[in-house]
This record gives sequence, structure tokens and C-alpha cells, in this order.
Amino acid sequence: MSYFLVDIYPYVLSLHIMAVLSWMAGLFYLPRLFVYHAERAENGDQLDETLKIMEFKLQRYIMSPASVVAWLAGLTLVFTPGVVDWTAVWPYTKGACVIAMTAFDHWLMIMRKRFARGENRLAGRSYRMMNEVPTLLMVVIVLSVVVKF
Repeated sequence: MSYFLVDIYPYVLSLHIMAVLSWMAGLFYLPRLFVYHAERAENGDQLDETLKIMEFKLQRYIMSPASVVAWLAGLTLVFTPGVVDWTAVWPYTKGACVIAMTAFDHWLMIMRKRFARGENRLAGRSYRMMNEVPTLLMVVIVLSVVVKF
């Protein structure tokens, strides 16, 4: 089995990168949609209904599948012999940030459902600040993997 994982490594890595890019695009865009939703839409108006559809489709058809593929490909990479040096710090910092990114994604799901029910309680400013979370996590993840500190 381990030889098979080594043989398919470049393909799994490519799939992982593509899935992470798609997931990250959604993690950057959905909070921005929430800013517009919180600041410009009124419950039941046309903009409110349009944003609800956009938010749902972004999460359901792009972010959720991409996060699942990113996780599956990432775990496959973790189990590929020679990819992870468990004596280094970087796998643990990356892992912690990936878990935090997943928690942020789940928080976004909760916020989208609140918007869908017309129960948003946060201001646009809050979503603007939360929009920085995936960027900070991405910086730590990329530095962890590339620099391998």
C-alpha cells in the first residue's frame, strides 16, 4: 500500500492544491457576501433573496465539496511515507491551523443558516474582521509547509 501512495503522490498533491484553492476562494468570498448582506439587504427584499441563493450555492456546491476533497487528499498525503517529518514542528502547526480553518468554515455555515432564516445578529464590520481569519491561517499553513520550521 505504501508504494502505491508514493506512486500516486504527485496526483494526490495536485488534487490537494486544487481543492484547497477552491475552498480558500469560498472562505474569502463568503464573509464578503455576508458584509453586503448585513449592510445593504433588508429581510425579504430582492437583494436579500439573491444573496441567500449566492451564499447557499457557494457553500453547498463549491466550499463543502472542496473542503472534503482537501481533507481526504491531505490525509492521504499524511499517510504517504516520507512526506511528513513527525519530529518537526510544522506538521502540528499546519494541523492546528487546518482544524481552525475547518472550524471557521463551520462557523460560516451557521452564519449562512442564520441569514437564510432572517436571524443575522452581526454587523458588516464583524464580518469584515472575520474575513481576515482565513488569510492569517493560510499564512501560517503555507509557511509551515514551505519553510518547515
